[in-house]
Amino acid sequence: MDNIIEFITDYGVFALRVAASLLTVFTIVKCFYSMRIQKRGKKPLISLHNTITDETVPVYYWENSLGRSRGSDIYIADSTVSRDHAVLLRRNEGWFISDTGSKAGVFVNNKRCQGRTQIFLNDVITLGATQFEVKKGESSHRSLDEKDASPHKKAMRPFVLLLLMLFSLFMFFTQAAFASDGFMPEAFIVYGAFSAVVISVFAFTRGFLKRSSFELETLGLLFSGIGVSLLIRQNLRQAYVQLICVILGVILFLVIIRLLEHPDKLLKMRMYAMGAAVVLLAINLVFGTVRSGAQNWIQIGSITVQPSELVKVIFIFVSAATLDVLQTNRNLTEFIIFSAICIGALFIMSDFGTALIFFATFLIISIIRSGDYKTVILALVAAFFGAMIILCFKPYIAQRFAAWGNVWQNYDDAAYQQARVLTYSASGGLFGVGVGNGFLKYIFASESDLVFGLLCEESGLIVAVTVALSLAALVFYTREITTLSRSSFYSISACCAAGLLIIQASLNVFGATDILPLTGVTLPFISLGGSSMISCWGLLAFIKAADERTYKKLSRKHSAQIAES
Repeated sequence: MDNIIEFITDYGVFALRVAASLLTVFTIVKCFYSMRIQKRGKKPLISLHNTITDETVPVYYWENSLGRSRGSDIYIADSTVSRDHAVLLRRNEGWFISDTGSKAGVFVNNKRCQGRTQIFLNDVITLGATQFEVKKGESSHRSLDEKDASPHKKAMRPFVLLLLMLFSLFMFFTQAAFASDGFMPEAFIVYGAFSAVVISVFAFTRGFLKRSSFELETLGLLFSGIGVSLLIRQNLRQAYVQLICVILGVILFLVIIRLLEHPDKLLKMRMYAMGAAVVLLAINLVFGTVRSGAQNWIQIGSITVQPSELVKVIFIFVSAATLDVLQTNRNLTEFIIFSAICIGALFIMSDFGTALIFFATFLIISIIRSGDYKTVILALVAAFFGAMIILCFKPYIAQRFAAWGNVWQNYDDAAYQQARVLTYSASGGLFGVGVGNGFLKYIFASESDLVFGLLCEESGLIVAVTVALSLAALVFYTREITTLSRSSFYSISACCAAGLLIIQASLNVFGATDILPLTGVTLPFISLGGSSMISCWGLLAFIKAADERTYKKLSRKHSAQIAES
């Protein structure tokens, strides 16, 4: 009889692990599918009729560069037109045009523009020897929030995504409750608290904010919940602390989206944000404590904070700007100085993993903002020499590089952690050994730097790879939505936030598995770390803000007024 009960129990636990893996994959796939099919179709908002050539140019974007440069959104083959002549942009009040330092100037109805000038249907815009008459576009009478998706393709309802997420997490927390160490009822208490947070977020965003989408929130909460479940058997107190940080992260997520509703107004806060970032790093340099070789922690009683994680959010915000601002300030001097201060401070703290993330993000921003490859090449050369200096004066970093690719030759020495990650990850198989049943949890930093290995061992290769691919897929999703975003501010900030997340995830995953040297950075949303959790939600807010569906729909009456204006 005991054998039968043991067989049924073992079979039930295994079935639970399989169901958790498959349902998690299904939920994530449905989130990305829903995001993809709800993207607005590419139809012109207005059109510009060239009165000289009789050619009609469709205008697809909220912000459009006009000029003789081949990289302009609206290319004008006219020698009297400057390379970056003007920017045509839409705001809630209507359409505007802004001269971005052209030689010939911009004229509307034969009157020279000074700053942003509002334009209306049938107005004539003059740029050099070229004249455009403003006409209606195919979708100029429609709200930008109206969907062009195929009627045969229906997105997942937000409430269904909510249920799928909660059910998936229930399976992970149940595994933690019934792990081999004995029954742990506290796991269900943590799950209940986490579920209350999830339902509150859903009710607030759908009911009060009237948001039409919930896919990114589903992904963030699902990943955060998996990370919390992995902590229950390691340190229950840390699981509760991580849950509190999830709440703080979601609050930051909602606040940032609210602030980003009006990027033109928000840009006035740019200098204050830069000052705040510098102050945070300065405090860290003066009062920071050293952990694992890096002086990147501030101790406040029993609470530890990592300021560099919060600076990530500020770094993305400072990097972005509306298109007319970018084109009138082509040089990157201000941003380069700010970036140098951030990266330099991190080097002084010996937080080289985070410094590498900032540097890679700086390269992405530099290319997106200006396409200035000379700056990028110069930065890469400087980084190369900086890396050589680090290897000379920081022996423990050189030791990591020496162990890189030689795990089994140094499995009890420099590569002790990676060797255990590879061993225990493989033992997890496709569906894992069960949350709380792994052995990697006894290795130092298994819940943070090595969490991908812990995820592989306890939850299985299917879940671990799906999480990693999902973070990578955010880059492609972001690339799609930013082409139709409301401002280059959203496009730049979203692309850079997605890039930062995938760079950080890659360093964590590839470092733990010996594909790259171990850098000591966290896996977004999964790893233990309150500051990291909060900053990840802040970065996710930039991606959410770039999606047109995030903000309240324009009424049909308001849309018609904009079209006629």
